Amino acid sequence: MKTLIKTLVALALTSTQAGAWAQPAEQGRVIANADNYSVLSYQDRIGPENRMLTTRLTELLPQLMAETELDMWLVINREYAEDPVYYTLVPQPTFAARRTTMLVFNRLADGTIERLSVNRYPLGEPYESAWAGGELDAQWQALADLIADKDPQRIGINVSRDWPVADGLSHGLHQRLQEALPEPLEQRLVSAEDLIVRWVETRTAEEIEIYPQVVSLARGVIAEAFSNRVITPGITTTQDVAWYIRERFAELQLPVWFMPYVTLQRKGQGCTDEQPFCGQSDKTIQRGDVIHTDVGICYLKLCTDTQELGYVLNFGETDVPAELKAAMAVGNKWQDHLTDAFTVGRTGNEVLEATIAKTTAESMITSTYTHPLGFYGHAPGPTIGMWDNQGPTPIRGDWPLYANTAYAIEGNAKVPLAMWDGQNVQIMLEQSALFDGEKVTYIAGRQTQWHVIR
Repeated sequence: MKTLIKTLVALALTSTQAGAWAQPAEQGRVIANADNYSVLSYQDRIGPENRMLTTRLTELLPQLMAETELDMWLVINREYAEDPVYYTLVPQPTFAARRTTMLVFNRLADGTIERLSVNRYPLGEPYESAWAGGELDAQWQALADLIADKDPQRIGINVSRDWPVADGLSHGLHQRLQEALPEPLEQRLVSAEDLIVRWVETRTAEEIEIYPQVVSLARGVIAEAFSNRVITPGITTTQDVAWYIRERFAELQLPVWFMPYVTLQRKGQGCTDEQPFCGQSDKTIQRGDVIHTDVGICYLKLCTDTQELGYVLNFGETDVPAELKAAMAVGNKWQDHLTDAFTVGRTGNEVLEATIAKTTAESMITSTYTHPLGFYGHAPGPTIGMWDNQGPTPIRGDWPLYANTAYAIEGNAKVPLAMWDGQNVQIMLEQSALFDGEKVTYIAGRQTQWHVIR
């Protein structure tokens, strides 16, 4: 066994084992179920979502447009081909771009932002209608006249080679915009990708306040699923548990952004140091199994991405084996090395490099693939490793860390178990966290103790 693993396992197996585990890793939190957390109806979500949008447009957008040196930002899309960033900018309830929808953000001399719409159907607050009604050619001419009247020097449009979220202006609309503008104005069009990434990755004080409720709901449903409420050892399959999670979120009116999945690990299955993932799906859960899930929901426009672990007690066992507790501690230690490397201005690639240096020095077998969270589960911002690339990630890995950004602290550590004849168990963890510019705080705590199925 590696040096660190030996130390942790020895600690877990000492005669003072109970005392050793009395203090779990920092920020550990156990959430028993989702029943203790309120979920607003769809109707009741409209007010808070729109208030948060207005705050973002009033306070955050002026700051970011100044930071990225844009005088105007155009968001142009149409029904059935909505721009990815469109839904982060419009009031609820909004289900589509009506015909061709044009949003114009114009920065004034005092730094404030005019929020204008050039649409067949006015959007209403928080937008002022600069033109409404009429036919499509008149709409494009109205947009061109508006831009000419405002005379911006740098006009941001949503085109990007490297950031999908910033590439929402379709080819056809891009062509139409170029045709509508006189050449001097057309020459002022620039990519708005820096603005869009900053807009999507930045969390406001209001969003930070509600985010723990969102993440707690995700963790609560996992706790329900990884319990005897759902699992009967020897009968329940991993697919049964995955569908419980999916249907429970539907019952709570919480949309998932990917199908939850559940895998298991067990003695004799094999898990080499080089294997990227060791879990198996479509299996019947048995006693002695380690189970794992990956879950993502969105609520009040904020998304989560969560992975946790459970253990199915063998007949006669009354607690999770000490070796598995030690393995969880290794996973938490990997998380600590990663989050300790968070520094404003440091790139995702630099955070990854610092994390690998730490884990390598302690002979840990780890893999880091952490990403930002927010309006999307896989949000833009600094990529910190990828499961199939533990080296630098061009472009997205070069993006620096900013304050008030959220992340899925995602990765795994492999730990050999004597109880499994030296076979590795893979501790796959993913917990939502906020970086305030100084420290990383888990939004609803993190898993430091195993879910137990008896």
